[in-house]
Amino acid sequence: MHRTLTVATLIVLSACAGKAKDEVATTADSATSPAMAPTTPVTTAVVAPKDIIETAADAGSFNTLAKALTAAGLVETLKGAGPFTVLAPTDEAFAKIPAKDLEALLADKEKLTKVLKYHVIAGNVPSSQISTMKDAKTLEGGDVMIKVVDGKVMLNGASTVTGADVAASNGVIHVINTVLMPPKE
Repeated sequence: MHRTLTVATLIVLSACAGKAKDEVATTADSATSPAMAPTTPVTTAVVAPKDIIETAADAGSFNTLAKALTAAGLVETLKGAGPFTVLAPTDEAFAKIPAKDLEALLADKEKLTKVLKYHVIAGNVPSSQISTMKDAKTLEGGDVMIKVVDGKVMLNGASTVTGADVAASNGVIHVINTVLMPPKE
């Protein structure tokens, strides 16, 4: 998304710079004053997207997820090269878990790690691809079941993808409204 905005900005700035130069030339040609100095070209740098962790932190709606990733020791993993596809539960999704159960989950590093890895798919899987899949293998090892219902992507019949294709330098984030629990062994 940042790249698209930057490219669009460059196009607009280039068009404006070209128009301004043409208007200056027309004005200078029609007047008897000396020619004006040439305009300096406008340049901007294309900023690379942030990694998954930085992108989620900037969104402001993944505070509980950030806390959980830190407790599980997975921050460095998701800052790695990837690519990863993260099914990211919002703070509201975590709030659906009773407080006592959420506290217990956050305190149990092994179980928390398993739950969080169940939200990560290896590779960059855009929504156009996810919506055609029946399931996806997670880093936890289990499969997330995928079904499109009334035009919405449902995961395990319980969670809806509410935001898709949030670009990051090392993958993509799909926002979900319910925390997914891995299947019991």
